[in-house]
Amino acid sequence: MNEYKDSKTALVADVDCTAGGKSLCEKHSVQGYPTIKWGEPTDLKDYDGGRDLDSLKKFASENLGPTCGPDNLDLCDETDKKFIAKFKKWDIDELEMEIDEKEQKVKKIESAGKKAVDKLEQEVKDLQEKIEKERTRTKDKIEKEKKNSGYNFMKAVKASRAPKVDPDSDPDLDDDPDLGEEKAE
Repeated sequence: MNEYKDSKTALVADVDCTAGGKSLCEKHSVQGYPTIKWGEPTDLKDYDGGRDLDSLKKFASENLGPTCGPDNLDLCDETDKKFIAKFKKWDIDELEMEIDEKEQKVKKIESAGKKAVDKLEQEVKDLQEKIEKERTRTKDKIEKEKKNSGYNFMKAVKASRAPKVDPDSDPDLDDDPDLGEEKAE
């Protein structure tokens, strides 16, 4: 916030959603904390970049500042200028009704999206549980097979029959004829 306190084109602010800023947070659909929003005050977007100072500063330098709108038509393309010209002709009541209608459509889309994501997340959770059950079942089957077949005893008997090896001997040196004389000494 200190970086932008004197800016004429950008505002960086902190809002307490549990106190005086609660209605503002509700208006902009803030549901988790901390949440970072950016954009025009009437059309804030979720920020999903890095949270370290360098990432925030880079994002701000690239995205904050004047944008296309009724006060900055020079920043608009032709399509946006046509929308703005059209909406400037509407009266306030007409604008409010249309805005309310669009907000309802957006809420409906958000709700459907949340429902779909929740369903998929539940499916993922169910699959993770199935995976864990299968891992446990496989591990139990392996242990049962090893126990019922005497697998561990087979390995122990095989190991007991293997020739004993001196841990200090080096088989590579045993066959070296030049070192044979030294061994005899």
